[in-house]
Order: sequence, then structure tokens, then C-alpha cells
Amino acid sequence: MMTLPTYVLITPARNEAQFIELTLKSVIAQTVRPLKWVIVSDGSTDGMDDIVRRYAVDHPWIELLRMPERQERHFAGKVYAFNAGYTSVAKLPFDAIVNLDADTSFETDYFSFLLQKLVEDSSLGLVGGKLVDTSTLQGYNYDNIGIDYVSGPCQVFRRKCFEEIGGYQPMTSGGVDLVAVLSARTKGWGSRVFPEKVCLHHRRMNAAQMTGFRERLHRGRMDYLLGSHPLWAFLRGIYQMKNRPYLIGGILILVAYFGASLRGVARTLPAELVSFRRREQMRRLKQIFRRMLLGGGDTGSGRETNTTAGQHL
Repeated sequence: MMTLPTYVLITPARNEAQFIELTLKSVIAQTVRPLKWVIVSDGSTDGMDDIVRRYAVDHPWIELLRMPERQERHFAGKVYAFNAGYTSVAKLPFDAIVNLDADTSFETDYFSFLLQKLVEDSSLGLVGGKLVDTSTLQGYNYDNIGIDYVSGPCQVFRRKCFEEIGGYQPMTSGGVDLVAVLSARTKGWGSRVFPEKVCLHHRRMNAAQMTGFRERLHRGRMDYLLGSHPLWAFLRGIYQMKNRPYLIGGILILVAYFGASLRGVARTLPAELVSFRRREQMRRLKQIFRRMLLGGGDTGSGRETNTTAGQHL
């Protein structure tokens, strides 16, 4: 029998009373449980904390950590909450660390499967399963975005990899999980999605932040801030015109991206990560066009969703 790495879970969460019981039940049912699971309540006011406390009574390896309430809403807040959780587990003898959203669910062998992949391939620093949005029953088209980009709602890091990249970097504009993936890969670590294992995402993608036209403008702006190549951004804007709100949605993405470029807005991604990302995108485009020329068409696992990796790749 293969000895699996020990692991810890950290879940930054704010007002997730609607879904967190699904996540709690999924983790408790795991065939290999974590040494510790720290759920960091980022100023929740919807009764989520009471749900977590109820489960923690019977499962002492679950800990609720309460952060002070804050008025401002930005993506850096999630990193601050995660870091507070990390401080409480830092001295434990774990081999892997998982950032897990509080609106996910998965099969009982989800983590044992992913931990086994870390054992089988010592070059892997970051792994995850296929993320599926339950509101659409669709996941990423990995033929387009690549199998290397592990989505943010559940990222399983080898501890050494996580420490080498300096953990998550607080960025108010978002893209934290993408930066972590790129940072790991630039340091020589492999990252891999294993689509045979599914992680269900129950909250509608981006529902906590923005919807409609505003979401499309945000997406184009984020493409620019996170260093997407202009050709990639242009083609993705065209591609998104086939999705609701159809033509106008794609136009808004392009307006936001090229408008920020013309204004000379400073990017949030370091220059070396921008260069790395653009090389990856051009490599990906060559593969897509080659597949189209050979008649492969769109053979992916579903339409691109609006999660962070889906937005920025």
C-alpha cells in the first residue's frame, strides 16, 4: 500500500451558510482525512459560523477561526483570511496544503486520489480535479485552456512548492490563484488537472462579485491586468461573442482590455510572469489552430466557465 502525504485544509469563507454544509459533509466523508481543517470566517453574518461550530463538536480536527468584520470587499481579503489559517497550521507536520472554497463538494476519494498523484510524480507541485459549475453543469474546455491550470476553488499544493512561491499574494484586483499556478511553474514545478475527478462548484461563478455587462467589463480588464497577450485577448473576445449576452458581451471584453492598454494602466502581474504567461498562451493557440486544421474541432470537456482560470486563460 502506498503511503499518502499528510495534508491540511484551509477554507477562507464569508457568508457561505447556503453551501458550506455540502463542503463539510464532503470533507468529513473523505477516505483520508486532513490533519486539520481551518475554516476562516471572514466576518460572516449569515449564520455560517454556527454551522461550522456544530460540526466541529463531533470533529475536533475542524477549527473555526473568526476574522474581524470588514467593510471593503476585494480579493486580497481572501488571502488575508487564508494566511490567518495558515499561521494556525504552520507548525504541523503536513506534506500538502489545500486551499478549499466553502461552496464545493466532491467524492469520498477526492483527496486520496490527488495526494496519490503527488506521490507518483515528484515534479508535481500543484494538482486539482475538474471544476464543474452546478448551475450550468459545465466545466473548463481543457483543449483550449490547457491541463496545467488548476482552478482556484480547490488547489492542492505540495508543501515545498507552496513555500517556495511564498504562498498566495494579496491582490485587490483578483487573479490570486492564477498567480500561484504561474509562480509554481516558473520555479520548475509541474501543475496538473486530473479531469477524472470532479469538484462541484455550487455557487454560480462570479455571483459574489458581479454579473451581466459589468462582469464582462471586469473580465476584459482582468485579462489586461494579468498580462494576457493582445492576440489571445482579441481572439477570446471574439470567441465569447457566441455566449450570452452574445455579441455585446465579447465587445465589452475587448473594450475593457484594449481600453486599459491604451490608457497605460499598470499591470498587477510581475513582468517575468507576464512573459511566461504570454509564451504559454501562444503555445496554446498553436495547438488549438493545429487541432482545428486537422479537423479536431472543439473536443473539450465543456464551454469555458467564468472561474478565475477560465477568465484569464
